[in-house]
Amino acid sequence: MEIAKWILIVIYLVVALALIILALIQSKEDAGLSSTITGSSTNNFFEKNKGRTKEGKQKRWTIILGIVFAILTIVLGIIYMA
Repeated sequence: MEIAKWILIVIYLVVALALIILALIQSKEDAGLSSTITGSSTNNFFEKNKGRTKEGKQKRWTIILGIVFAILTIVLGIIYMA
């Protein structure tokens, strides 16, 4: 069981480092609440294919790594409580 703890800790650190790096290299999205108020249209080619761009993939991987990070946090918490 001790080896499993160390493997999970190493995976946890790698995920945390990757999550930090991805969060830091992402570009800021300026179209937030102000676009809702002003009524800017998001029905264009770029918005429809946003998930296929580099920024879209970075955002997707940030979300995936965030979920993995949260799950690993819970698992490590349960392991250390036992």
